[in-house]
Amino acid sequence: MKSYIVLIRHGITQGILNKWFYGWADLPLVKEGYEQLLKFKEEGAYPEVPDDAKFYTTGFVRTTETLVTLFGAVPYTEIPEMKEINFGDWECNTFKQLAEKEGGQEWLDNADGTFKFPGGECMNDYYARIKRGNEILIGYHRMQELAHRHSGKDAVSVMICHGGSISGTMMNWFPNDREVFWDWTPLTGLGYTVYFENGEPVSYDVLTCESAKGDSWRKSQI
Repeated sequence: MKSYIVLIRHGITQGILNKWFYGWADLPLVKEGYEQLLKFKEEGAYPEVPDDAKFYTTGFVRTTETLVTLFGAVPYTEIPEMKEINFGDWECNTFKQLAEKEGGQEWLDNADGTFKFPGGECMNDYYARIKRGNEILIGYHRMQELAHRHSGKDAVSVMICHGGSISGTMMNWFPNDREVFWDWTPLTGLGYTVYFENGEPVSYDVLTCESAKGDSWRKSQI
């Protein structure tokens, strides 16, 4: 029996096209987002998913729309702890706009993760929340493993979430593989397949395809 969780970043939104910093603004996918997802699916970016796979989103529109686009109208469970960071009153601003705000320089200078976005959260609180989300996701996945322990069928879970959430998850699960948080951030619509043994993450594959290797989809990414 193989056991794996597929982590997929949602598709393109207007916030990504505008190069906004946003997390809890509940933005839908745009036309380019649907096109990218379908192109990646056509090119085989995603692993085989059995009929009894379990699906999860963060509850935001963009994650649900990504799930339906890739896998159809399947049942799913929400794990809100895996949401993107909450920028609070600073949502939907560009880097330049944030840097020019009152408190913007404090944000730029902060190196220990304690700067709290007005009305939002700080990076340290965000990391702690993602770890809780990871524990919840693994808990669900272990139940999937138990359900398959005698059948020999693969235990598969699919989590549709966010770039920062995936980065935090991979840093948590594979702390020695990459030094920088943002080095884990996948292109929209892509992510990782993480393999488990004895209920623990042990290795991973990067989701990719021919289109993702060029620059055409990267020009709009933050």
